[in-house]
Amino acid sequence: MSTPTSSTPDAQASLRVPGIYTAAANKTGSDSSLHVIKNVPGYKTPVFPAKEEQRLKVYENVTQKGFLPKEFVRPEVDWFYDGLGIEENYFANESIDVITDHIIALFAAKTLAYTKHSNQLLIDLEKVTENGALFIHTSPPGVTSEEGPGATCETRIDDLFLDISTPQKAFRLETYRSAGVTAGNSQSLRCYFVSQCNFPSIPPDSFQPENTSTSTVDIRTVSDPHFLEKASENTLEIYQSIMNHVLQRRGFGPVLEFYEVEGTRERRVVIGYKMGSTKHFFSALSQLYHWYGLYSKRKYVEQFANGVTIISLYLNPLPGANAPPIEHSIHQVTKEASLLHCLPDNPFFRTTTSGDRPGGIPTTHAVQEATYAYAGWIFAQHFCNRLGPAYSALRNVLDEANPGHAEVLNQIKKRFREETFTRQGISEAILAYPELIRMLYVNFAMTHYPNDSEATKLMPTLSYQRLKTEQPLSVPELQEKIRKTVANKHDLQVFEALLTFNQHVLKTNFYQPTKVAISFRLDGNFLPDIEYPTKPFGVFIVVGSDFRGFHVRFRDVARGGIRIVRSRGRENYSINQRTLFDENYALASTQALKNKDIPEGGAKGTILPSLGADPRACFERYVDAIIDLLLPGTTPGIKELLVDKYGKPEILFFGPDEGTADMMDWAALHARSRGAPWWKSFTTGKSAEKLGGVPHDTYGMTSLSVRQYVVGSYQKLSLTESEITKVQTGGPDGDLGSNEILLSSEKYVAIIDGSGVLADPNGLDRDELVRLAKGRKMIVNFDRSKLSKDGYVVLVEDKDLKLPSGEIVADGTDFRNTAHFRYHADLFVPCGGRPEAVNISNVAELFDEDGKCHYKYIIEGANLFLTQQARLYLEKRGIVVFKDASANKGGVTSSSLEVLAGLGLSDQEYLDLMVFKNGKPSSFYRDYVKEIQGKIVENAAMEFSCIWQEYTRAGGAKPRTLISDELSSTLNNLQAELENSDLFDDVASRRGVLNRAIPQTLVKQVGLDTLMKRLPEPYQRALFSSWVAAHFIYQYGVAGSNVDFFNFARTLAQ
Repeated sequence: MSTPTSSTPDAQASLRVPGIYTAAANKTGSDSSLHVIKNVPGYKTPVFPAKEEQRLKVYENVTQKGFLPKEFVRPEVDWFYDGLGIEENYFANESIDVITDHIIALFAAKTLAYTKHSNQLLIDLEKVTENGALFIHTSPPGVTSEEGPGATCETRIDDLFLDISTPQKAFRLETYRSAGVTAGNSQSLRCYFVSQCNFPSIPPDSFQPENTSTSTVDIRTVSDPHFLEKASENTLEIYQSIMNHVLQRRGFGPVLEFYEVEGTRERRVVIGYKMGSTKHFFSALSQLYHWYGLYSKRKYVEQFANGVTIISLYLNPLPGANAPPIEHSIHQVTKEASLLHCLPDNPFFRTTTSGDRPGGIPTTHAVQEATYAYAGWIFAQHFCNRLGPAYSALRNVLDEANPGHAEVLNQIKKRFREETFTRQGISEAILAYPELIRMLYVNFAMTHYPNDSEATKLMPTLSYQRLKTEQPLSVPELQEKIRKTVANKHDLQVFEALLTFNQHVLKTNFYQPTKVAISFRLDGNFLPDIEYPTKPFGVFIVVGSDFRGFHVRFRDVARGGIRIVRSRGRENYSINQRTLFDENYALASTQALKNKDIPEGGAKGTILPSLGADPRACFERYVDAIIDLLLPGTTPGIKELLVDKYGKPEILFFGPDEGTADMMDWAALHARSRGAPWWKSFTTGKSAEKLGGVPHDTYGMTSLSVRQYVVGSYQKLSLTESEITKVQTGGPDGDLGSNEILLSSEKYVAIIDGSGVLADPNGLDRDELVRLAKGRKMIVNFDRSKLSKDGYVVLVEDKDLKLPSGEIVADGTDFRNTAHFRYHADLFVPCGGRPEAVNISNVAELFDEDGKCHYKYIIEGANLFLTQQARLYLEKRGIVVFKDASANKGGVTSSSLEVLAGLGLSDQEYLDLMVFKNGKPSSFYRDYVKEIQGKIVENAAMEFSCIWQEYTRAGGAKPRTLISDELSSTLNNLQAELENSDLFDDVASRRGVLNRAIPQTLVKQVGLDTLMKRLPEPYQRALFSSWVAAHFIYQYGVAGSNVDFFNFARTLAQ
């Protein structure tokens, strides 16, 4: 649960590799103690018995073509068969005609070279089909070609075959450098053979968390038969071990081993990982080992029916290269392969052969520096101070309390954010100053490079040597160096942002041996006050190959949903990239206001998948990378100790949000498989039957609080529910929308959901709405025979649809998006829709020409449906508005008590009491859920009454929206003060409060004393202070005095 601290001075004193990146990394000592294998082939070389017979037919076929002079036919055919070193499987698999074409093509290449007076023979042969491919091209060893033959070969193999492989259709690869050379020069040929695998008919699914037998799969039962024919027994043994470790880790992070070949300087690197977990990895590996002056003689990519991919590289030092010894560089290759697995398409890692270093060794950043540059690029996109002094001056002139002024400032802010620092501009700045990047990386590494006791027994690594040759600069020295180096203020701010990043990272999995994404934990003080007035307690940044993500929390103990932000196209994706953190911050801020009377503060996580990326895979890697920073590393070579500048245990509580409702089970089980003791409480919204979750939709948890505000308003205003007309966004298919229908009896005139608009001014048929709500069906399924003559359904796909009034709807989607502005009713309850659907720019559309609003009462069930300025605009004109942070907090109350059950029950108790048996809940579960529902109603009713009383006390001068905010702020501030006070230390008061705050079902089952031992102290403090703060403020109001609190505190021990 905690991450042991490695002090910064120790880390600076001894920057060493954290163990060998192997599955069996408990080995220590010198290189001689590592794996040594005999100098024998790992694959059997096939013999093609009909080769000579085939050669005779090729003689004949080439002669018949007539392209080569007869006297050249035999020499060219013999040179092709004997001189190029092409292996037997090529001749065994290709037809006479294909071989003939290749021989003629080679002769043509020779002729072309002769006419250019060049001794460089360029060969580039290929054959690509649906079932495989053949590539043969000239290839200088140890060089990543940027043009000509082979420049795009490996990336094409990735794109066409390896990256799209699945257990249902996978492709294996064999590639080798020919032993022979082309005539007249020292060039060698690189040959690639891609073939489709023929797996056993029923591939097992080995990556389900429920599957506990994944480490015992016999490799022979999941292998392609051609692989089994060629692989030696030693290779099968090695691959079996690699496969077992991949399965044990359930595919999270690569498994890397390397072997010294006896009597040679060759090293064989074997890498196993989950099929499809990365892209362009094979081609990126070539760039990696070329960077260190190595070249490959052979490479294999093997796929297996259980979803495991294994790559094998036969690496040798490039003769005559000015490069580190392979004994050193092989450690870096294996270590940095893990970073490449996370970011194989890193634009800042591009090997070149510009010649600055002897021997053709490239001059660009190493993978570690390039990965740091990529993370810094992401950081700068979101956190460069984009507004500047001009905005500050304008802000001082305008009145932010004025909705019109506030909207002007908001629009200017958005414009500045979009135009001041573009992704391309930041990238150009980073690429323009590679020396600054190296210095900033050294500054970062001197803090976070791990100091591992096992690593001290190893020789210093190349990373260590690079760091020691770079003179580390202090922060002021770096600031001065940046100022003197960059050419303009734009670039200055970019590099200052990277330095800010270094100063605020508290821990990272950057140097973790195995990982699936890069994660950073930062304190919240780096955020500029002008844009983010309330500083978060903590910020997580997660960077993956095809996603980026954030997690923001405003208190140590905090909970919030994880949202996947989907993009409809390239333009929308670009907008989402710019606004992702701001949306995350706003959602977490709202959550902090909403979580006012529960122990968990506000938090939120967001994930932005790249276009075409698998959202679920992005979520899984996001979760795993964050867990890396929550658990102490205990497995050498896999998960090791981190440098932890925070130095305290941390627990995060995740919940469902847009796009992640069906992923909470997986996250909890994955945390369990990672050994997290808090796995039961790690996620809320888990399935009830399998994992004992308390689903909001099943029990109407969020709707219960919304209804308290609706019903409370009716009571205060003496209204009759059945006589109220109502419009609702969010349809009968959703959690909030369906339960709002089921719990209410108003007269619906319109419902708007994802499929379109359902409207009837005479009232929608209630029985039909109930049918849809119980079946969780969208309004597209409404029985239209139950509409009146004035009723209609407009679907998003409709074009030029005529309504009963005669109005023509040109586009159904546009009609749906603005439908909430066109209807009139007493009550408007948003239960779904995008944030800021009603804002200061369009709120006037809710009013008729005579200034009358379409709605009298608005209860905001959906998060952020109205902007703050729009709420104030409406309240100023007499509309009763209750904002989201007050109205829809039932869900967070339910989730909080679900967390409490996970923390308070032992594993066995949890399985016995919370998990369903034979599809039925235990009596404990039923009673616990009833208590949750009761507390939701109680909390919502208390807050509603408090807001109404404060509004009445102020004579209507203060809007309910601001009262709600003030209530939340007062509660949160008082809770923070109480957490740091000694009131918690009074045992009698603590016991009295906890006994009332914890549901009695749980207290009676476990016992208060046992619960006080099990619950982490930070959580107990939060639970104690939240209950005291909420009940005091709800009873005495925001103006409660010190005397009031003294009297209140005297009752706590009762």
